[in-house]
Amino acid sequence: MDNKSTTSGLPMLSRSMIWMINFGFLGVQTAFTLQSSQMSRIFQTLGADPNNLGWFFILPPLAGIIVQPIVGYYSDRTWAPKLGGRRLPYLILGTIVAVIVMILLPNSGSFGFGYGSLAALWFGAVTVAFLDLSSNVAMQPFKMMVGDMVNDKQKSYAYGIQSFLSNTGAVLAAIFPFLLTWFGVANTAKKGVVPQSVVIAFYVGAALLVVTSLFTILRVKEYDPATYAKYHGISESDNSEGGNWLTLLKQAPKAFWTVTLVQFFCWFAFQYLWTYSAGAIAQNVWHTTNATSAAYQAAGNWYGVLAAVQSIAAVVWSYVLAKVPNQYHKVGYAGSLLLGAVGFLSVFFIHNQYALIISYALVGIAWAGMNTYPLTIVTNALSGKHMGTYLGLFNGSICLPQIVASVFSFALFPMLGGSQVNMFLLAGIVMVIGALSVATIKETHQA
Repeated sequence: MDNKSTTSGLPMLSRSMIWMINFGFLGVQTAFTLQSSQMSRIFQTLGADPNNLGWFFILPPLAGIIVQPIVGYYSDRTWAPKLGGRRLPYLILGTIVAVIVMILLPNSGSFGFGYGSLAALWFGAVTVAFLDLSSNVAMQPFKMMVGDMVNDKQKSYAYGIQSFLSNTGAVLAAIFPFLLTWFGVANTAKKGVVPQSVVIAFYVGAALLVVTSLFTILRVKEYDPATYAKYHGISESDNSEGGNWLTLLKQAPKAFWTVTLVQFFCWFAFQYLWTYSAGAIAQNVWHTTNATSAAYQAAGNWYGVLAAVQSIAAVVWSYVLAKVPNQYHKVGYAGSLLLGAVGFLSVFFIHNQYALIISYALVGIAWAGMNTYPLTIVTNALSGKHMGTYLGLFNGSICLPQIVASVFSFALFPMLGGSQVNMFLLAGIVMVIGALSVATIKETHQA
């Protein structure tokens, strides 16, 4: 570690240390992507009505909006050196619970509950909630450690590495069922049972989560409270006193709120991507709405490939955005979201599975913008006081729009003809609004 400090007071870190701070994010994102890309398929395989999918998709963001501020609040006040420090104990806890739930979730239809039974659907819903809760507990420490340990000069690089690892994990998770099917693992099962291609994909994802998290847990040493206070120019008591959520929100910098506005529209649109992609592709390309058919399961696998395309495009575009000068950040942000909007809208019109590759590549460009700019803009506007709590509260800008989108879907889905394809048209329009709202952001930097 080089002790040369920047204007933020934090020392320069070696690139290898920045990689280790973020490495476990690969496993966490693998878990999240398996959940988001396969959840609709799992529940429709169990017998869920497409009009009721919103209920299942409310649970994960609801868990996130509650859990992440709590993790932030208490980790600001935690110091457990035997368990890694301030943030790492929560990573350990989240990883253990997530692994258990990743083994249970894909087996929701294998306990004899019966196709379409409330027991099977409730078992799946509860395990999804626990998976998202534990994944949120495991994910938040990575975001916080960058804010804690990385100076402003290196922060964009650190979040860039985080974005790269995140999207790499997403690629792996998205293609697991497709590859397993290619290797001969069964992609169909009896009515109401999740195919083995999906089940084994979750097992592999659980193993990857353990291995990558261990790299971060064993290699990263967080700053003790005195060192943290010294580097951030605050007193040790600043993070142990106060921290009332309402007070912090009232005192939040303007950038916190303007980025939250943009996030609302973006995550609203992506909630419909995750909820309706498998069904929309099955309807438009394979011409089926029967979730138990081989055609529908093939569409589910193809969505996994498209999710991988989205993530690969995000990796490439993240590299492009890293080259954009600071004064053009808003142009890069808005432009990325507009290209993503085109991708969303195009899904409504396309009936060829290979043409959808372009659609999801454009969606990946928007995803890169959403992963590159928000945290950088917000953490640069914050001091070291209550960093974890602020980032936990900022997670509301991700979770709240997902909840709103899911609730609205109960009215919007039947209003739009009960068509999962039509929901993409709506999502594209919402993404356009998000791109236009980037104009409200004004970047600031804390010394």
